[in-house]
Amino acid sequence: MTKLGIGLQLYTVREETANDFAGTLTKVAEMGYEGVEFAGYGGLSAEEMKALLEKLGLKAIGSHIGLERLEGQLEEEIAYLKTIGAKYAICPYVGDDRRADEEAWKTLIGKLDEFGEVFAKNGLQFCYHNHAFEFEAKVDGKFVFDAMYDRVSPERLQVEIDLGWVQYAGQDPLEYVAAYKGRLPLLHLKDFREGPADQPIDTVELGNGDLDLPQLISAAEQADVEWIIVEQDRCANPPLESVQTSIEWLKNNYLNV
Repeated sequence: MTKLGIGLQLYTVREETANDFAGTLTKVAEMGYEGVEFAGYGGLSAEEMKALLEKLGLKAIGSHIGLERLEGQLEEEIAYLKTIGAKYAICPYVGDDRRADEEAWKTLIGKLDEFGEVFAKNGLQFCYHNHAFEFEAKVDGKFVFDAMYDRVSPERLQVEIDLGWVQYAGQDPLEYVAAYKGRLPLLHLKDFREGPADQPIDTVELGNGDLDLPQLISAAEQADVEWIIVEQDRCANPPLESVQTSIEWLKNNYLNV
């Protein structure tokens, strides 16, 4: 069991990176985040990004890569990740049109298998990031989430569990972290809180929601997770303030878990 790395999914600060990518990463590094997971590169070349990360002492964890780019710019994405020293490529989301029924899911899972083979041949690890809908549909009589990993080998597809979405889907995050021990290098630490009827769920800063974060972090350590990655889909407060609050919670609580 090794100490978990603490990263940030940059989608959380997407408006800030759109205005000033380098300046935003500088602030993220100053907060104490050890690594970042990309959701776009702000127009920086791979060489420019590598130099920026080295200057700031940040590690490139990996990148969320949409299906369109996986299908059309796969080699370009591989080259970028290898240049910046990232290890992981992650499919972050599946649109409605790609998951209309069980057959559509089977087709998509076959695609993930193909992508994973190419990434593996290039020394990279492919992962899938869940939402709630993977627990609302079934393939082979199992939740899509589980069927996906049954159908694709660990060598070609690893797990990036988003704990907030697992709980929102009515499943037990602790059980899922334990179930995928050894196949779960990346874990999105996202806190949820019940809200008003017109917006029944929302993401909040770590420690302000309903998830049992201390138990989940302990479970992550036991499951050989490499990185816990802070992500907040929507921030009621300014995003940089929110990610500061979240890492302060981790600094104050993680060592005591």
